[in-house]
Amino acid sequence: MPPVTIESWTCPLPLRDYPTIVLGHGGGGKLSADLIRHLFAAEFDNPALRQMGDATVLTLDERPGASPLRLALSTDSFTVSPLFFPGGDIGQLAVHGTVNDLAMVGARPLWLTAGFILEEGLDMATLGRVVASMATAAQAAGVPIVAGDTKVVEKGHGDGLYINTTGLGLVPADLQIAPDRARPGDVVLVSGTIGDHGIAVLSQREGLTFETALESDTAPLSTLVEAMLEVSREIHCLRDPTRGGLASALNELATASGVGIEVEEPAVPIRPAVAAACEMLGLDPFYVANEGKLIAVLPAEAADAVLEAMRAHPLGREAARIGRVVAEHPGIVIARTGIGGSRIVDTLVGEQLPRIC
Repeated sequence: MPPVTIESWTCPLPLRDYPTIVLGHGGGGKLSADLIRHLFAAEFDNPALRQMGDATVLTLDERPGASPLRLALSTDSFTVSPLFFPGGDIGQLAVHGTVNDLAMVGARPLWLTAGFILEEGLDMATLGRVVASMATAAQAAGVPIVAGDTKVVEKGHGDGLYINTTGLGLVPADLQIAPDRARPGDVVLVSGTIGDHGIAVLSQREGLTFETALESDTAPLSTLVEAMLEVSREIHCLRDPTRGGLASALNELATASGVGIEVEEPAVPIRPAVAAACEMLGLDPFYVANEGKLIAVLPAEAADAVLEAMRAHPLGREAARIGRVVAEHPGIVIARTGIGGSRIVDTLVGEQLPRIC
């Protein structure tokens, strides 16, 4: 086999500027997108992978006389620092993150697997706390952990603990939820306040204190999605704005669907403490990670009913209509400010807050 070089990859120019991996390659922004598009997606290319959703929908139709069986499959790895933070820990995050990825294609989560990378010297009591928390989160979400793996690396090579989870879910036959289904005239909803998780983790990591206690929003969103689908099966897109926050998620949808998205900035719910922390730290809350929120894109005629259903659910009480899908400026997200101006909400190049999820 000939040696592999960057020049042999699809469109190598974006990657050649970074001959080694940097933190920004894991931040959910432009560097992540370049790495996925020009290396992983190009080398692993197949029809299922091209869906590029939070989970991949796989159809099994070998059963004679039966309707095709549609399964959702997702995998995710978690490297948060610190392992415990206000409102959650890496164990909860691992369960909720994969459950939510399955929910974003309308799947009912069925099973999880868990892989642990443990660093030599990790305190056994710390591992026990994480595993117990993870078990409690899985039980609460109604998704058993049915298989797993454990590896140990030398001291200094693992930063304590990393977790990978893979999830399998069942997708109803009548649902078609995907990143490329946003259409001009659609409405954009968000299920609650943004930026809570990222600021909670950062405050714990840096020892910051604020007048109001900040907690992560980590939560399993599958029951919220079920409540939304009971009202309307016409939801076009769902996305959980984790790495890269609201901004990156909206840009991904705009690019995948070939549409523009316009956001009313004053309509986006942000807790005052999160807004104040972001202002103090020079951060834009649109780019701060969330772990218990979702974005929904759906036809305007269904928006009010779905929004009402979201607000009736404990995880959607602060849901809001924040924008609309337009035919103009495809692939670009624009925020309309409270003073009548506008700004382009682009995807970050690097990493605003590393090791958040």
